[in-house]
Amino acid sequence: MPDIVDIAVNHGSFNTLAKAVTEAGLVDTLKGAGPFTVFAPTDEAFAKIDAETLNAVLADKDKLTAILTYHVVAGKHMAAEVMGMSEVTTVQGGTAKISADGGPKIEGANITATDVEADNGVIHVIDTVIMPN
Repeated sequence: MPDIVDIAVNHGSFNTLAKAVTEAGLVDTLKGAGPFTVFAPTDEAFAKIDAETLNAVLADKDKLTAILTYHVVAGKHMAAEVMGMSEVTTVQGGTAKISADGGPKIEGANITATDVEADNGVIHVIDTVIMPN
């Protein structure tokens, strides 16, 4: 079974995420043993950010790393478990709110696909890039 990075690279909807993970130097981490739960924004999610802001974030490794690690939770948490939580603690160190109002959400981002299993965790697809406080 492929790992989280291989799934993101080969899926076709996560090109910006794959580029960002590479820019931040997180490839080896996310190819590691884990397990990790990744709330993965699609290319469309990244497209909601204006190009100037996105390019500035991609150029700022510390900020980029903080944003990307805010999308990662230690452990493998399948959708049924996530939806039983009110919040998760991210690898970045912040807390992200989980909600079921109007469908499953994390920090207001819709969770559009769940339980994409990898050999080192699971991916849940989201439609918006979430930002740490």
